[in-house]
Amino acid sequence: MATIHRILAASIACGLASTGALAVGQPSGIDLKGIDRSVQPGDDFDGYANGNWKKTVVIPADRASTGIFLEVFQKAEKRNADLLKAASDGKAAPGSNERLIADYYKAYMDEAAIEKAGLKPLEPALARIDAIKDKTQLSAALGAQLRADVDPINATNLDTEHLLGLFVAQGLEDPSKNMPYLLQGGLGMPNRDYYLKNDKDMVETREKYAAYVQALLAQAGTPDAAGKAKAIVALETKIAQAQLSIVESEDIHKANNPWPRTSFAGKAPGMDWNAWFKAAGLDGQPTFIVWQPATVTKFAALVASEPLDTWKAWLRFHTINENASGLLPKAYDALAFDFYGKTLSGTPKQRDRWKRGLGRVNTDLGDAMGQLYVKQYFPASSRAEVQDMVKNILKAFDARVDTLDWMSAGTKQKARAKIATVKVGVGYPDSWRDYSKLEVRPDDPLGNHARAELAEYHHQVAKLGKPVDRDEWWMTPQTVNAVNLPLQNALNFPAAILEAPFFDPKADAASNYGSIGAVIGHEISHSFDNTGAEFDAQGRLANWWTAADEKHFKEAGQRLVEQFNEYEPLPGLHVNGQQTLGENIADVSGLAIAYAAYKESLGGKPAPVIDGLTGDQRFFLAYAQSWRTKTRDAALRQQVIGDGHAPGEFRAQTVRNLDPWYDAFQPKPGQKLYLDPKQRVRIW
Repeated sequence: MATIHRILAASIACGLASTGALAVGQPSGIDLKGIDRSVQPGDDFDGYANGNWKKTVVIPADRASTGIFLEVFQKAEKRNADLLKAASDGKAAPGSNERLIADYYKAYMDEAAIEKAGLKPLEPALARIDAIKDKTQLSAALGAQLRADVDPINATNLDTEHLLGLFVAQGLEDPSKNMPYLLQGGLGMPNRDYYLKNDKDMVETREKYAAYVQALLAQAGTPDAAGKAKAIVALETKIAQAQLSIVESEDIHKANNPWPRTSFAGKAPGMDWNAWFKAAGLDGQPTFIVWQPATVTKFAALVASEPLDTWKAWLRFHTINENASGLLPKAYDALAFDFYGKTLSGTPKQRDRWKRGLGRVNTDLGDAMGQLYVKQYFPASSRAEVQDMVKNILKAFDARVDTLDWMSAGTKQKARAKIATVKVGVGYPDSWRDYSKLEVRPDDPLGNHARAELAEYHHQVAKLGKPVDRDEWWMTPQTVNAVNLPLQNALNFPAAILEAPFFDPKADAASNYGSIGAVIGHEISHSFDNTGAEFDAQGRLANWWTAADEKHFKEAGQRLVEQFNEYEPLPGLHVNGQQTLGENIADVSGLAIAYAAYKESLGGKPAPVIDGLTGDQRFFLAYAQSWRTKTRDAALRQQVIGDGHAPGEFRAQTVRNLDPWYDAFQPKPGQKLYLDPKQRVRIW
């Protein structure tokens, strides 16, 4: 999927511009001990590259999975902890970023005060819910809870506990100004499949969710908690039935539905839209893009048809549930972790509170912490080196377009124009978020979070109707991730992911290109995956393909869908090749581009043999080892059902589509990964 947020990123320092000459003793960058040589590469390349690692690695008790991303995340987490400690030395000036961070963290860590306060911080919100007397007031309450908490092109952010979510970005057809997008939400479980599928695991999860809803309401002293819980789950089941699937929601053409503000009452009767828009602060906005129009119509009908008391119970539950983890007393916290941690992810132990506190700071004061992070850990020289590396990969992509024998000259010209205009952000944004008006108190953890969330909403709403900032960042510098922004034709590579083992300045070019180079290529390729390819160089939804070119592109994508449909991470549970298509296209294309850039970096000279491995072998092993992962079954099930990314073990098998992998590891016909040359998927 051409998501707004991608689970990948990029970095490379100047060492990647290698000519093949290496210092004596320079490491290969490959974890030789992690390789399991009893596995044939042609049967299971992930098992070959990572088998011994998987046999010995232990998933931390407070984690649903482990792997390279966790390793890099823990490095960033340690740095953030050091920065926070320095900010909390008592010397920070009032109103400074350091002071905001210190006060926010202090409030969150004061567990005794949270216990003493009990449910009191939520009493005003709960009282407003209790005071709802009719459907007009209900509509206003639903509008007031609207937040900028969704991402229309990212399957992992399709659902929100609020009935609808807001996303603000440039218009699909008019890239000159920002538009409001409304998306489906309303669920307490990850997505609609948890409500609608009837296999044994889903039925058991629903039963545990119903028990959790009841327990949380009972803990809050709610009368008839059992009856209300039953009604809430029944309502959410109807909400789930009204929703579109992830695959349906990824169809950008079905999402382009501009609704004039005045047409909502006719298109979606049942909701008092005047009350809803006024409470949401959007009354003056003339037009909205409704991503799932049939769903919004059904939601409005549910507002009209379902009992007022059921909706009030639903609002009460979600108001408590949103704050249960860490912002309310331990009894609430424990209940929330038992369901969302143990049941949904299989994680036996909750993360230490200081780690959770850091996470909260990074969520609500991300740019404040980010400024401190890059000042300390990401010098301007590193930024310049990475920018050069991204340029090299873009150059390789541009050159590759010229070699495509299936693409017409006109389409090639449009593709190259898109490459030439892509905006690349490395490390951190050029402008930072201003938190000077945000009230952060050292004794109000729940209020701090609520005010920060509301401030983010107001920040997004303030962009409506204004010119688009193509330099805007959608991640913080301390985030271990990367992002492709199809609407902006832009890429962001945060500082925190620009670290070993993704990039090791001591290792040779082959492993660096195979790991972080493939990451860079992946993100660039998202501009040309099944969704990104629908947008032109200005980020406008526009068809720039000839009919023949588009037919070839979609046929190649379909072969990749079928390839991934065969993978079975758990008995009876297969990867959804269509749901993961965008990521899989980006993996195949990104790896091919990174390989081409690696070969170019050698300057025509042969790559040295290091640790008994050729350059090409190191390249492909580095790629597979960058995707090494070990995941608990419950979390793996949640990923397969609700995420646009295939599990790492199958992403590592992407190598089977590249001819040079066959030369490097000599897989034979009949082995599980072997593909006849005509079966190998070549897109870009």
